[in-house]
Amino acid sequence: MQLNIVFKTIGLLLMVFSFTQLPPILVDVIYGQQQYPFFLIAMLFTLSAGLGLWLPFRKVKRDFRIREGILVVVSFWLVLSLFATIPFLLTNSMEMSFSDAFFESMSGLSTTGSTVISKLDELPKSILYYRQQLQWLGGMGIIVLALAILPMLGVRGMELYHAESSGISKERLTPKLTQTAKVLWFIYIGFTVACALAYYLAGMDIFDAIGHSYSTVAIGGFSTHNASIGYFNSIAIEAVAVIFMFFAGINFSLHFLVWRKNHINNYYQDSEFRAYVGFLIFLSVASTLYLMNTGQYQSIEDAFRYGFFQSVSMITTTGFTSTNFSLWTTLPVFLLFASFIGACVGSTGGGIKVVRVLLMFKLAVKEIKKFIHPNAQINIKLNKRSVGGDTLVSVWGFFALYVMSFTVIMIALMLTGLDQVTSFSATAANINNLGPGLGDVFAHYGNISDTAKWILSFSMLLGRLEILTIIALLHKSFWRF
Repeated sequence: MQLNIVFKTIGLLLMVFSFTQLPPILVDVIYGQQQYPFFLIAMLFTLSAGLGLWLPFRKVKRDFRIREGILVVVSFWLVLSLFATIPFLLTNSMEMSFSDAFFESMSGLSTTGSTVISKLDELPKSILYYRQQLQWLGGMGIIVLALAILPMLGVRGMELYHAESSGISKERLTPKLTQTAKVLWFIYIGFTVACALAYYLAGMDIFDAIGHSYSTVAIGGFSTHNASIGYFNSIAIEAVAVIFMFFAGINFSLHFLVWRKNHINNYYQDSEFRAYVGFLIFLSVASTLYLMNTGQYQSIEDAFRYGFFQSVSMITTTGFTSTNFSLWTTLPVFLLFASFIGACVGSTGGGIKVVRVLLMFKLAVKEIKKFIHPNAQINIKLNKRSVGGDTLVSVWGFFALYVMSFTVIMIALMLTGLDQVTSFSATAANINNLGPGLGDVFAHYGNISDTAKWILSFSMLLGRLEILTIIALLHKSFWRF
C-alpha cells in the first residue's frame, strides 16, 4: 500500500475544497449577516490541514493502483464531511452537536437531502447557500473536479477516477482523463446555469433560483425553505424542477453523446433511457389515478400536478416535496419503493440504478423462456449488444450486497429504538440518497438519536459510493501489503 501517495492526494483535495468557502463569504458580505468569519476560519483550517498532509510527500510521483484509489475516495469523503462541519459548528445562528453537523454535511456531499434542521427559513443566507453548494459539489463528485487539476500537480489518477465514479460511466468520453473530467463538469455547469435561469424566470428570487438549481441538478433535494418546493406553490416552478430532475437523472455520458453528435435520437436508442422514461410514465399515471380514486384531490389537474411531481422527485431520488405526501395513505410507501430503482447509471442520482434493474428483469425473462424451451439459446442484449456473463454476475452480486446492507442497517436502526416504519423508510431514504422518509423522519431527522444519525451517515456514504467501494475497503484482503 502506497500510503504516501494517499496522504499527498488527500492533502491536495482538501486544499482544493478549502477555496469552496469563498462563495459563502461573498454571499454573507452581500446580505451583511456577519457569518463570514466562520467560513474564513473553516477555509484557513482546511487549507492548513491539506497543506500539512501534502508537504511531506509533495515530491512523490507514483501511479495509483486500485487499492490506493479506493482508500483515497472513501477516506476523502469521510474527511471532507468532517471538515465541512466547521461552519455548522461555529455559526451563532443555530446550535448543532457534532453528530448533527456531520450528518448534515454528509447528507449534503452525498446528495442525500436528509436534514436535522427544522427552521430553515430562519437561517442566514450564507448558511443556506453553503448547504446547497455542498450538494452541488457532491453531485458530480469533487474528486472528478480535482482530476482536472491533479495531473498538473504530479498525480495521475485513473484508479482514483474508477474508484469514485460508481455514479459515472466507466468509459472515458475523451482520450485523456483530465479532458473527461472537464467535459463532465462543462455539462454539469451548463445544466446548473440553465436551471437557475429557468427558476428565476418562473418566479423565484435570484438567491432561491441559484440555491435550488444546485440541489436540482445534483439530485440532492436540499431547499432553502422548510416546505421545499411547496413553499412557492407555483406550477411554473414545479415544472422547471420536474424538467431538470428528469435530465439530471439521465447518464451524463449520454448527454455528451447527444451533444457531440448533435442528434436527439441517441437518447431513444439507449435501452436504459427508454426504461427510465417508461417507468416514470407508469409511476406518474399510477400515482395520479390513485390520488383521484382515493379522493385526495377532486380535480384530475391537481392529482396529476402533485402525483407527477412527486413521482419524478422520488424515482430520481431528488427528494423535493411540493406537498405533504405522507398524508396520501399507502401511496408514499409505493413511491418509496420506486426510489430503490433510482435514476440512470452515470447520473447524479442514487438507488440501484435503472440499468441494473433492467438487466435483472431481462435475466428473469430469460430463465422463464429457458424453463419453457430448455434447449434454446437466448442472449440478453443491451443497446443491441449481448451482455456477458461476468456483467450479469456483477449485477446480481451488487444486488445481493445491497439487500444485505439494507437489512443490517434497518435492524441496527430498530435496535436504537426507532419503529419499523421509521427504520425502513430512513434506511431506504438514505442508502438510496433520497432524503425524506416516513414516520418520525418525514419532516427532518433532528429528533432521532445520535447513534441512529451515525448509522444513517454511514448508509449515505454506502449509497453514494454504491456499496462495492466500501465493502472492498472492509475486506481483510484489501489490507494485505
